[in-house]
Amino acid sequence: MTTPAIQQSASPPVFREAVRRQGEPPAASPIPPLFRLGFRPFYLLAATFAGVAVPLWAASFLGLTNIRTGLAWHVHEMVFGFAIAVIIGFLFTAGRNWTGLWTPRGRHLAALAGLWLAGRLAMLAAPAGAAAVIDLAFIPLAAWPLYQVLSRSGNKRNLFLVGLLGLLSTLNAIFHASVLGWLAVNPIHPVQSAILVIVMIETIIGGRVIPGFTANMARGAQPVVNAQRDRICIALVAATALAWSVGLPAPVTASFSIAAAFAVLTRLLGFMPQRSVRHPLLWILHLSYGWLVIGLFLLGLSSLGLVSTSAAFHALGVGATAGLVIGMLTRTALGHTGRPLKAGAAEITMYLALHAGAVLRVLASLQVTDSYAFLVGASALCWSAAFLLYAVVYGPWLCSARADGKDG
Repeated sequence: MTTPAIQQSASPPVFREAVRRQGEPPAASPIPPLFRLGFRPFYLLAATFAGVAVPLWAASFLGLTNIRTGLAWHVHEMVFGFAIAVIIGFLFTAGRNWTGLWTPRGRHLAALAGLWLAGRLAMLAAPAGAAAVIDLAFIPLAAWPLYQVLSRSGNKRNLFLVGLLGLLSTLNAIFHASVLGWLAVNPIHPVQSAILVIVMIETIIGGRVIPGFTANMARGAQPVVNAQRDRICIALVAATALAWSVGLPAPVTASFSIAAAFAVLTRLLGFMPQRSVRHPLLWILHLSYGWLVIGLFLLGLSSLGLVSTSAAFHALGVGATAGLVIGMLTRTALGHTGRPLKAGAAEITMYLALHAGAVLRVLASLQVTDSYAFLVGASALCWSAAFLLYAVVYGPWLCSARADGKDG
């Protein structure tokens, strides 16, 4: 991840000291490698969980098992289980880069990972009330230390991310209140709103890092970044999320969503995606960012009743979110385990399998053929293959010390 230049004179003394020490040779760390930085346990847990949870739901949906994994469980766990784990792992790792201060590590990190895992087990087997208590504890307890390091370092630029985590926690609470019968709300709706909050995060962070990655990796590429265009794009995505979440009239929501789709497309074209084709670590990000265009456009059409809502949210959730996730899971893990930023056959297989699954799942929701069950099953297998392959290939690296001998 690119790191902005640090103005030490304007930073607190503790921050300057942390930055000064970054260049010193690291002492041998007594912390097990898996818990030395946030990406390690959360990437491994998220990938393993994703590889198992979706086939489990698909088997239940297709009547192949009696395990209790209904639609509400499926959508909740993909967002507040899988996606949240990746977001927290990414932000803990990025927070270390942004501030020079340590985000949770060692026992603290292990405890947070254990809490996340307890939430997944509770959502599968515990009574609804107990599951709500355990699951709801995770995001606030993970967001607090992130807020602390950003605040201590004076990094106000990224504090909005803590606010978005708070919004996701609120939507999770609405989901549980609905399941418990405390709110007369369809439990699927707050999860869909959470997907749109995650789309906001992807729009902002993707717009920061993809042009930089492209310029650094693709020789001669000069991505165009326009601050005014970026603000318009982010504002339209935010307006779409708000309009959908509060239930504004369909023409209003559709107008915002379709306008947002074209704004994201214009922004993406400025990132020069054509220069990424020889670099898998780049084209996976460009391709996945492109799914935002498809998903937002389908969301506009679904607001008008022209296509299913499922098609729009699977384009956003599988194509965009999971696509960006698999791209960042590989790129950041390679960089932060001290390995070359180069994709091999395993990474390309993950990328192709994930996006094949996205296409199949959207086609199933669009009902373009009569083979709905087949498309859902095939999509689940593609998804599972991508993430389980990641767990198998990257698991040993995530559990081992950095190849270059550095800490983290």
